[in-house]
Amino acid sequence: MNLRFLNPLRWRRSLLFFVLLVMLILWFGFFDTYSLRTRILLENEKKELIKETERLQAETMEYQQKLDSLESNPQLLERIAREEYGMRKPGETIYRIQED
Repeated sequence: MNLRFLNPLRWRRSLLFFVLLVMLILWFGFFDTYSLRTRILLENEKKELIKETERLQAETMEYQQKLDSLESNPQLLERIAREEYGMRKPGETIYRIQED
């Protein structure tokens, strides 16, 4: 019986190099803290966060424009106060109409 295969010291250099290369690829590809798999997952998460940041910045700009229009337009502010919050001027009577 040939036990040469079980003893790594008796292997050929090309086989040792191949085994070492495979182990390095597996280590850096999957098992290391900063493996390729982890880097790919982190890169995807980074892209999603960038998209979310851009969306939130656009939403912030929209709200800022609404706030600016409320500060500069007293008629709009009065309309919103009346329609949304049911506010009235002194002496006014409000009639609400319900839609079915």
